[in-house]
Amino acid sequence: MKSRRAAPPDGGYGWVVVMSAFFIMGLTAAVLKNFGLFFLDIQSHFGVRTSTTSWVTSTTIAMFHLGAPVASALTLQFSQRVVIIVGGLLTSSGMLLASLDLSLPCLYLSMGILQGTGICFSWIPANSMVSHYFVRWRPIAYAIASSGECVFAIIFSPLFQWLIEMYSWQGAFLIIGGLQLNLCVCGALMRPLETVQSPIQETKDSLEVDATVLPPKRKPIFQFSLIRKPELFLYILFAIFAAAGFFIPPLFLVPFANSLGMDKYWPASILSVLALADLAGRLICGWIANMRLLRNLQLLTMVVTLLGVVLLLLPISHNYWSILVFSSLYGFLFGCVVAIHVTSIVDIVTLEGFDSGLGLFMLFRSIGGFMGPPAAGWLVDQMNDYSVAFYFSGLCLVSSAVFVVLVDRLVQKRKDVEADVQQAMNQLEDWDREKVK
Repeated sequence: MKSRRAAPPDGGYGWVVVMSAFFIMGLTAAVLKNFGLFFLDIQSHFGVRTSTTSWVTSTTIAMFHLGAPVASALTLQFSQRVVIIVGGLLTSSGMLLASLDLSLPCLYLSMGILQGTGICFSWIPANSMVSHYFVRWRPIAYAIASSGECVFAIIFSPLFQWLIEMYSWQGAFLIIGGLQLNLCVCGALMRPLETVQSPIQETKDSLEVDATVLPPKRKPIFQFSLIRKPELFLYILFAIFAAAGFFIPPLFLVPFANSLGMDKYWPASILSVLALADLAGRLICGWIANMRLLRNLQLLTMVVTLLGVVLLLLPISHNYWSILVFSSLYGFLFGCVVAIHVTSIVDIVTLEGFDSGLGLFMLFRSIGGFMGPPAAGWLVDQMNDYSVAFYFSGLCLVSSAVFVVLVDRLVQKRKDVEADVQQAMNQLEDWDREKVK
């Protein structure tokens, strides 16, 4: 039997899906974004170097990305709902195991492998659901969903700091693990789009054809062959360089502020302001993208370049207010990038290839996400200065923008060719009509 998904409703239950995704982003990415608050406590507890502690976050980020093809394949085989529920169980289990404080290698397993895989299994299907439920309003729908990361980060920054003081970092992990069980509830709300029969099948059914003589209902499979598309390959290179710089600032902002002699509550407030600016960036950039004043890839090139420049300038800050200004700019531009860099995959591989394209994008982005924080940590250890981490991050992001420019040109060239072919076909149809007359 041949079947296809129902047309995206662009509203209705889709907004329930958006709100569910909103909470999923908050209970996964927002927790990961605030790992920096635990950095110094874990480093002091185990008495290890900065680069050694960085591997905890790096492993989480790597598993978040490496598991993406698996999450996409499972989504295509089963449903987004099932994969998100499994992700919620893995995420919560990882944090609960980390709270037992068994050893540093156990943190690599619990916070790294289990937490990272759980975040991946929750995050990937949530993005998939939003993209499949919306077309016209896709940019703003995704911006609203992804803003859950910012809203929860604003709340989590002071909350986690308070939990650390009241219950130690081990107790904080236990409570966070309990909160993340709510991912299972969010997954239960993710109702898959119904499949509808093709016109051919409807005709067969109306004639009461014996179903046993028809071939089975085939499920979509993961398309590894998409990596051969030059546009996607270049976009993956952008992802690698961007990811190398993406995850460094949230991890090193708190230690950098502490190195300037600030009280521990001031750095936590910086993360809250950063998250608020991030929220504004996602909503504003999503709104601009929805207006279609610029192509998504053009807009992405601009904001990624500006983001890199801001990070290169951030180390000149030597007091709370200057750090706050640059952190706000960083947060705003980061939000702009996040609002459009995933939905831009649809422009490259179309909606039919989105699940597979997103899986490949996240898989290879793991290279940058895995190597970025430890590389920055090594530079900090060598130079004994947290500023070098931001220089490294900024250079990675500015470099990544070059690949987006190339992708945009290839996509536009492909669309021009398709337009020429369509125009030629239309002319042939006109000539055929004239011959008939």
